Amino acid sequence: MSTRTQAAWRTVLTREIAVKVRDKTFVISTLSTMVIIAAMIAFNAFMADRTTEHDLATSGPLAAEAVEQADAAMGDKTTVTGREVQPVEAEDLVRDEEVDAALIHDGDSWSLVADTEIDSDLETAIEQAVSQVTVADNAEDHGTTVEQLNKGSALETTFLSVGEDRGLATYLLRFAFAFLFYMAALIFGMAIANSVLEEKQNRVVEILATAIPIRELLYGKVLGNCLVAFAQIGLYAAVGLLTANILDVTGEFGWALSASGWFIAFFVVGFGAQASIWAVLGSLASRSEDLQSNTTVITTVLVVAMFAGLFAQGPWLVVASYVPILSSIAMPARVLQEQAMIWEPFAALVVCLVFGWLMLRLGEKVYQRAVFQGGRALTWRQALKLED
Repeated sequence: MSTRTQAAWRTVLTREIAVKVRDKTFVISTLSTMVIIAAMIAFNAFMADRTTEHDLATSGPLAAEAVEQADAAMGDKTTVTGREVQPVEAEDLVRDEEVDAALIHDGDSWSLVADTEIDSDLETAIEQAVSQVTVADNAEDHGTTVEQLNKGSALETTFLSVGEDRGLATYLLRFAFAFLFYMAALIFGMAIANSVLEEKQNRVVEILATAIPIRELLYGKVLGNCLVAFAQIGLYAAVGLLTANILDVTGEFGWALSASGWFIAFFVVGFGAQASIWAVLGSLASRSEDLQSNTTVITTVLVVAMFAGLFAQGPWLVVASYVPILSSIAMPARVLQEQAMIWEPFAALVVCLVFGWLMLRLGEKVYQRAVFQGGRALTWRQALKLED
């Protein structure tokens, strides 16, 4: 490659980056997203560290013991304390909102008294504690122990599928992966397509073609927008990690760091694989209305990728993790759930890289033919039939 050619695509690349970083809308949206990411992590850290206190009035021979067991069952972030009072006084304390509830044991029955509502976790813990102390008391009355009564009742759970199900946390991270990829791919993809269409409509591309090879214009435009997209995702990741380290909560989601790293890798390759497609779609259009029609297929693919990353399970998720573009969300989701073998992400990346290279070579041929055809919209097949 000659020095002139190198300077050509680098000049286009630099121009694309400069235009983007000077766009106030882009800068404001990026900063806003960074603030939102930091705020969400801070909020989650606050909620995780918050201690909840429940104050109960107790009455009866076993009520205080039940409250102690409920306190032990609630964990470190929640405390349950009790104060011994008479039954009538217990109800008065509840009415006056001096206690959250009252636990009354009259010897033959139990009663949990609340004003208008009671915390569901507290109610469950009290129910379990009441059951335990009652069984223990009855066992003692019959000359046996709780251990003897429960002998042989232990239940062991075995998971047949590989990986640990972390429920809501896993789903939220899958949602974050899917949403970030969809929005970034759509925003930057449309930016590439609109830039190409604008240059075509204004006939700027014809002027540029006299100075630089047209394929170098495509390379610089694609690489410039790719670098900006990668930098934006990198900023989001850096803000998230920095905030987590400042708040000392990295240990709470350390299990997700590997999947997050793979998501960044797949985002880079996945967006790079489709960037040339967006440029071609811009060259095929003759006006904005054509572009809206041309991009329907790729936007549909992005929607499918988002839903695959969110909801696909089992064989469907495995297949999606090897399909280019879909794999940008599906494979990190499998890594997040510890369902992928160590070699699988590398294999999926290779497949996506090959797809991206093929799209770039095909896109180069279509772009060079279509970008000079003003006044009419073209299809891929029509563009390929044109002469250079």
